[in-house]
Amino acid sequence: MLGFHGFDEFVGVLKFLIFWSFVLALILGLAVGPRYIRSRDRQRMYEAIKLGYEKGQPVPPELIAALQGGGVERTEPVAMATSDVNGDLRRAVVLIAVGLGLAGLGAGLDYGISFASGVGGAVTGGIVAGVGAIPGFIGVAYLILWLLSRGAAKSTSPSS
Repeated sequence: MLGFHGFDEFVGVLKFLIFWSFVLALILGLAVGPRYIRSRDRQRMYEAIKLGYEKGQPVPPELIAALQGGGVERTEPVAMATSDVNGDLRRAVVLIAVGLGLAGLGAGLDYGISFASGVGGAVTGGIVAGVGAIPGFIGVAYLILWLLSRGAAKSTSPSS
């Protein structure tokens, strides 16, 4: 029917699918769960503000500040630009490292699979390494942006 040659092979595929489904659920839970909880808390605060406003109660400014961005005042645009510049460098390093890690995985798969099939190893390793090039080049672009913004900041600063 599906190309399984026995019950043991079907159970093996089922174990594989269940394992990776749990891994995916864990990753999505860690990524989406906190965002969902914050959204639910924010919705409760909106409802409390709306109820208080309808009853004529004054809304505390701290609550409005918390809804607008965590109560952090952004009065210095220079500090924000500096943190964005450092953020570009951090993103560049992480993305280049991810790209290199995937390229290393591709080389390892090429080496390992080539014992069974030389062509299969080259194709699999090449595909994984090619996928690693995507975040790697995005990281290189962030690195270039960081270098350009650093040079622009030096040229606009007053020299003594």
